[in-house]
Amino acid sequence: MHSRREFLIVGAGALLSINLPASAQERTGHGLGATAVTQVFGDGVRLTAVAVEYHEPIAAGGLSPSAFTVEGRTVTDVFASTSADPADRVDAGRFVIVALAPEDEGALLAERVQAQGGGGEGGPPAGGGPGQAGDIPTYDTVYRDAEARVGQTGTIATLDGDALAASGEMLATSDTLNLVVDDFRQLQFNDREIGDLLRYNLFVPKDYDASRSYPLVLFMHDAGATSDVTRTTLYQGLGAVIWASPQDQAERPCFVLAPQYAEIIADDDSRTSSMMETTIHLVEALAQEYAIDRDRLYVTGQSGGCMMSIAMDIAYPGLFAASFLVAGQWNPALVAPLARQKLFIVVSQDDSKAWPGQNSITAVLEQEGARVNRAVWDARWNAEEFRTAFDEFNAEGSPINYVAFGEGTVIPEGESTAGASGHRNTWRVAYTIEPVREWIFRQQR
Repeated sequence: MHSRREFLIVGAGALLSINLPASAQERTGHGLGATAVTQVFGDGVRLTAVAVEYHEPIAAGGLSPSAFTVEGRTVTDVFASTSADPADRVDAGRFVIVALAPEDEGALLAERVQAQGGGGEGGPPAGGGPGQAGDIPTYDTVYRDAEARVGQTGTIATLDGDALAASGEMLATSDTLNLVVDDFRQLQFNDREIGDLLRYNLFVPKDYDASRSYPLVLFMHDAGATSDVTRTTLYQGLGAVIWASPQDQAERPCFVLAPQYAEIIADDDSRTSSMMETTIHLVEALAQEYAIDRDRLYVTGQSGGCMMSIAMDIAYPGLFAASFLVAGQWNPALVAPLARQKLFIVVSQDDSKAWPGQNSITAVLEQEGARVNRAVWDARWNAEEFRTAFDEFNAEGSPINYVAFGEGTVIPEGESTAGASGHRNTWRVAYTIEPVREWIFRQQR
């Protein structure tokens, strides 16, 4: 385990071609090298595949899961690829992708929140709050290195028909490809007006064309991801990376901005740190640097990031065309400006703060004359069921939509309601619901 400043980052995404001497190749079997492949899910980053590079193209027809083994993991599929990226699947390629079950024990690279310096169990302050706005927390999520040992246990064939016999040696991964995460740039913004330094991750659309204009999605992480390591927010869950996925970008190309905060940005007393203004200044700076459509700025966040989103909507009404508010709350006495904005709110009925908190907020918005559309959904639904429920729900055409996941439905299998974290499991599901993301992008200022 490692302290916050010793945080282990999953390696850079560039694949290195390793040229080994013949004697080394014989010792390690036929593979030139192996790359660990990670993917971010709703609950965090997981090691989901190993890519083995060979001298020559391997025929996909003779490949099977029984031909490879990975220590401590379940092999689910084996196929040829032109690169370490599983998306580059082909009939014959120099890379063999050994796909792994993402639900395996040990697949998840995120580890428990712990105190820096190893003192005690760590975690957020007593009382369940994140701490005060501006505080540097004593806890952090740490990540193990993405690493594995792979062995070729069966015979495979090259494109030319040569047989590559099984090898008794295990090949250790020496590089890492982080799907989608590696497409973000890690940068920093010096806010001369405020005096803050803000680290951030920025996704620029593929084939960016300055003659066009693009939407921008601002995602802000929760207090548990507070860190001075820039990529932390990208590994935590889907809140940032889902918008930059190849599937979403094919339908909805956009910029994605994911700041990495080293301090608590919003607290349970409905206060924010100076990072609120600094983040707004960063958005403005990016809109000047790139062809970003100011009428299609969107904001979203989970838990503390949701609270920061609400605070921004109050302080800068009309800046964002729509807000996707996940598992957060705010002082209802302050939220009247939200009544004239476009919101999609998602909470869980198991969340002891956000559920009553958003009930109070939406009650105020209705008193202010806003129309609020409400529904209770089952967080265990599949994509088709979410689509059907959304279509029925969206037929109301309300600018403010409020969805609560039903009691007990965000609890993963094997966990009890008593031990579950309603807000964390809410965002595990919320960002996977594609029609909600589609709704966000249909809104304009």
